[in-house]
Amino acid sequence: MTTPPPGLRERKKQATREALREAALRLAVERGPDQVRVEDIAEAAGVSPRTYNNYFASREQAIVSAVTADREARIAAAVAAGPADVRLADAVTDAVVEQYTDTGEHEHRALLLITTRPALRDAFLDSTAGIEPPLAAVLAERLADAEPHTARVLAAGVAAAVRIALEGWLQPAGNLGGGGLVVPTGALPDQLRATLAPLAPAFDAAERRPAG
Repeated sequence: MTTPPPGLRERKKQATREALREAALRLAVERGPDQVRVEDIAEAAGVSPRTYNNYFASREQAIVSAVTADREARIAAAVAAGPADVRLADAVTDAVVEQYTDTGEHEHRALLLITTRPALRDAFLDSTAGIEPPLAAVLAERLADAEPHTARVLAAGVAAAVRIALEGWLQPAGNLGGGGLVVPTGALPDQLRATLAPLAPAFDAAERRPAG
């Protein structure tokens, strides 16, 4: 089934969201995150602070969104578009790894900020929760014969595994503690695959259809 293109209202909302996250990242890079107010971001994006609050709960969330923009939807779309004969655990793992390691200019700039600001790091880690709803919807279609809660549990497990991988990747340097400089350590794809691996048996069990 082909997904219909978004309507005018949805396209306008998407354009506003993109303008806000672009403005948030640009101002944070220019001034430093601590010197950026919600009002500044809204003005730079050409909207009111009230409109801003309809999209983001904080400046940190907007800045981090420049990195995570629509990533959760892209993960779900990649799983949905994959061949039906591919093991579901592998399809999910590959989709997650691809979306978290396919970095661009925005991601590099924002990660430099994230590694030096605990509030941004927390917002970055919290963003993994967004993986669950769209992925659960896709899994529910793939696992039509499974119990109703199975897709949600699996999707929540994926979100938790990604967060754990990112926590391990963004380790505080030396003994500076949670408020110090954070240095990405190790290969992120390897850490993602390691934390997702324990979920594979659950995915395999959910894929097995009951006999006759």
